[in-house]
Amino acid sequence: REQNFPDPKAEEEGYPMSLRNLNPNAVSSKGNAALGINIGAAKGLQEVLKTNLGPKGTLKMLVGGAGDIKLTKDGSVLLHEMQIQHPTAALIARTATAQDDVAGDGTTSAVLLIAELLKRSERYLSEGLHPRILADGFELAKNRCLEFLDKFKVEKDTTDRELLSNVAKASLRTKLTPKLADHLAPAVVDSVLTIRKEGAPIDLFMVEIMTMQHRFDVDSKLVKGLVLDHGARHPDMPKRLENCYIFTCNVSFEYEKSEINANVHYSSAEERERMVQAERKFVDDRVRQVIELKRKVCDKPEKSFVVINQKGIDPMALDMFAKEGILALRRAKRRNMERLTLACGGEPVNALEGMTEKVLGYAGLVYEHVLGEEKYTFVEQVTNPFSCTILIKGPNKHGIVQIQDALRDGLRAVKNTVEDKCVVPGAGAFQVAAALDLKAYRDSKEVQGRTKLGVEVFADSLLVIPKTLATNSGYDPIDIIVTLEEEHKNGNAAGLDLSTGECFDPAEEGIWDNYRVLRQLINSSSVIATQLLLVDEIMRAGKNMGKQQQVGQ
Repeated sequence: REQNFPDPKAEEEGYPMSLRNLNPNAVSSKGNAALGINIGAAKGLQEVLKTNLGPKGTLKMLVGGAGDIKLTKDGSVLLHEMQIQHPTAALIARTATAQDDVAGDGTTSAVLLIAELLKRSERYLSEGLHPRILADGFELAKNRCLEFLDKFKVEKDTTDRELLSNVAKASLRTKLTPKLADHLAPAVVDSVLTIRKEGAPIDLFMVEIMTMQHRFDVDSKLVKGLVLDHGARHPDMPKRLENCYIFTCNVSFEYEKSEINANVHYSSAEERERMVQAERKFVDDRVRQVIELKRKVCDKPEKSFVVINQKGIDPMALDMFAKEGILALRRAKRRNMERLTLACGGEPVNALEGMTEKVLGYAGLVYEHVLGEEKYTFVEQVTNPFSCTILIKGPNKHGIVQIQDALRDGLRAVKNTVEDKCVVPGAGAFQVAAALDLKAYRDSKEVQGRTKLGVEVFADSLLVIPKTLATNSGYDPIDIIVTLEEEHKNGNAAGLDLSTGECFDPAEEGIWDNYRVLRQLINSSSVIATQLLLVDEIMRAGKNMGKQQQVGQ
């Protein structure tokens, strides 16, 4: 009988004998080989994303399996849409997308910083330095950098419209053309200020982003009210109404079958007719209650009435509403019901008993817009709204999606500024200042021994942001960094003007970064880089490996 003995060559190839005995299908990489795999994955991801950074960054075209095209330079969208198979690259991508989920921006910067930390560590590791020493240096540098960020930030009145407009432009210009970004910035600022309530967190879900494939992207606008993506279902209903009472309800205006199966026998046509009338009476009574309320409040011809219902309205009920000149919409989305009451006032109604005028909202204008086969209902001229709609227009689908992704980041940037009550000078000014501060910290007595090397790596890695901005704008990164460092040593918080390649004061030009984005960036990047440096073995020895290989064979 044949007996399988362990292969003596397996130990030489880097697979420990003990692991091979436990799982013959296991694959393992140890020591420098494992570090090389992790650093190589980070470098590869950095190469993909670094050309996207900043207003001068290039676009990526993503082509789906069905041939659909997506043009984007948003790091979060790229990492979500790309199929990343390498486990280390997938880990870095998840960290970067978590940065976007928490802070709303900084995805590309997170990938660049993590990769740069690992890349600059490689030289010291190849010379025999233990990764733990670098990790300790990273921890000291991270804490020092966060302290410096708190000193470097600028306290501002974050309800100032000009400041918020500059923040929105800085965010939108990294994703869109300057002309379109400047056009959309006021809409972004106004939408956040509209939904803001004193003493309550800002809920961006109250800003509806509606898309219409129509006209040009510069026709996009803010609607202080609501745009619903459906219209009236009866041809005789009015298409435009002014001075409207808005009745929002979640009441069924259609006959519903009983849950219990029942057979009804009748002996004549008269009995059948009475049974049908009895069934209809239940629904008709509800419709008449709404019509009575309309007649009560609309005592003048210039007043009108709109019903927006979350549930269904059957054809006969629609006909009754149409005869009274009521515009009735059915099957409204649940989130729009909440937005309607915030925009128009009033209260959502779940039962028709005891209705009064207090449950009604108000809108100065309600009209229907037909675009091809699509219908849109605009609810405008509302008083004191706490919900609004940004209407995106564009001639093609991928352009609209690109604007949609950029608006999401712009809204988060303005929200962060309002809640942080401070901003940080942008255009690479913070990264250069923090790097100089860390180098001074490295030479101080607070940092002893070889830990200085970890602090030095962190300081040099921070400069990857201004270097990449310079490279993407067509300038020499080394010249730019030297010039910026000289300006900072002279006491000027200078950033890089991407149009001229010269140094300038970002505070004067209104180029601001979000405080919480930078804080999250420094925290998450150092943690992930440290964890990847401390990996000394990668084992592919999962429980399902044997099954996967059998399936593959």
